[in-house]
Amino acid sequence: MALATLRGGTVPVRMWARPEEVGSAALDQLRRIASLPWVHSHVAAMPDVHLGKGATVGSVIAMRGAVSPAAVGVDIGCGMTAVRTTLTAAELPDDLGALRSAVEAAIPVGHRGHEEASRTVERLPLWASFEHLAPAVHARLSRAQRQLGTLGGGNHFIELCLEDAGDGPSPAEGDPRVWLMLHSGSRNIGKELAEHHIGVAKSLPHNTDLPDRDLAVLLDGSEEMRSYRHDLFWAQEYARCNREAMLDLYTGVLRRLLPQVGFGTPISCHHNYVAEERHDDLDVLVTRKGAISAEAGRLGIIPGSMGTASYIVRGLGNPESFCSASHGAGRRMSRAEARRRFDTADLVAQTAGIECRKDSGVVDEIPAAYKDIDEVMTNQADLVEIVTRLRQVMCVKG
Repeated sequence: MALATLRGGTVPVRMWARPEEVGSAALDQLRRIASLPWVHSHVAAMPDVHLGKGATVGSVIAMRGAVSPAAVGVDIGCGMTAVRTTLTAAELPDDLGALRSAVEAAIPVGHRGHEEASRTVERLPLWASFEHLAPAVHARLSRAQRQLGTLGGGNHFIELCLEDAGDGPSPAEGDPRVWLMLHSGSRNIGKELAEHHIGVAKSLPHNTDLPDRDLAVLLDGSEEMRSYRHDLFWAQEYARCNREAMLDLYTGVLRRLLPQVGFGTPISCHHNYVAEERHDDLDVLVTRKGAISAEAGRLGIIPGSMGTASYIVRGLGNPESFCSASHGAGRRMSRAEARRRFDTADLVAQTAGIECRKDSGVVDEIPAAYKDIDEVMTNQADLVEIVTRLRQVMCVKG
């Protein structure tokens, strides 16, 4: 059950985090969300909840007849994909540097895209409806095609992980199985679509008197809502295809370097998205910004940071959280604060034993900038059950 309940202007906020560990700005942001007249029942705040741009990261909002584009965020469809391989730790090379270099050569990172779209990408059904997206992005077709199958920057990553001892079946005692894991979203096209529709929502007269214009909503039955829903679901599908294309490139690298490898069935989940769901016998639009679906039996992925554990989980279907769980550890400090407090020596120490970048460009992603993932998992024991605990041995960042 929730660890705390905050009073909101219209509905309460049920929290799977302790308010004193969240910060006053994020709490105020949650209260403003809870004051919107369209919010159903309550707002659910996950254990990784923290201040976000527009709306709180780690918030789950069910609305009747409305949706707030900012409550999804600008990386529409951002999420995770993971797959268990047949490899064991003993089959990996002692030095993973060549593998990391090969992955970085195959999958563009940061702002880069592929030099040209592959024939597979060009044939995707996505492009048939591209001309029906908001006119503001019509000039972005080529860029969107070239960025499909790319990582991006910030907290996005590609990892090689090992099952921790005792987690999951292993072909040999003490020789853990290898997993591939990646985190990315809808790249620049999703960002531009989100910014367009956030701007449209802010311009509508019914949002004039809101306590926070960042939370401007679109209403059912309006042309603005119809357009947003079309573009939103398109971007969510783009994000899914992006991760699928990245995984295909990643597995291709593994097959080339370690030909004996085999792969299981991938697990994939959005954690910045909208879903049409039914709660309390009502049809609602559920916005998860930094949260995954934790429907009963559904598999999900909850990553930590560059130097900590990650988890494969199974949802418990808790209705109090709108069947949701956290999307990761969650930041406990801003990127600017992390750069002020830590340097590359700290990064090297905190990522010891992990093949990854250890330069000033990723200091803001240092593990200490994130919450304790094990505490996050303890706080949501009624939302998910742990299937497998993973630890990274290689991490690629943009």
